[in-house]
Amino acid sequence: MAEKTLVIYKPDAIQRNIVGEITIRFQDRGLKLVAAKMGWYPVEFWEEFYAEHKGKEFYVRLVNYMSSGPVFVTVWAGENSIAIARQLAGATDPMEAVPGTIRGNYGLGLPMNTVHCCDSEEAAEREIPMFFKDEEIFEW
Repeated sequence: MAEKTLVIYKPDAIQRNIVGEITIRFQDRGLKLVAAKMGWYPVEFWEEFYAEHKGKEFYVRLVNYMSSGPVFVTVWAGENSIAIARQLAGATDPMEAVPGTIRGNYGLGLPMNTVHCCDSEEAAEREIPMFFKDEEIFEW
């Protein structure tokens, strides 16, 4: 079974209609899209999702931003999918992200850095079920 990772296209990606450009980057690196859905989630959902950051100066702004519009939630599978997704995304702060990465090319600043990516297998195991039931994830 291939490693899986969650990638959330944030509200700025949806508003600017760049879902296709982002998706192509993951496909070009050989990852397989195994689940996808679009949704609009309330502040309370994002408070739970980002609970590890509660108390940090950016927390309130982040949860408010994530609940400000729809997001496109995806699960990608493949060998080293977590590391590949993080490499493609680039540094969290778009001002520090290398040009050519998703955040380097499309990020507008924080928290409008275009995508959320899991940072570990543990994060993927916690985050994926927050959006998808097992039967909603396709196995290649």
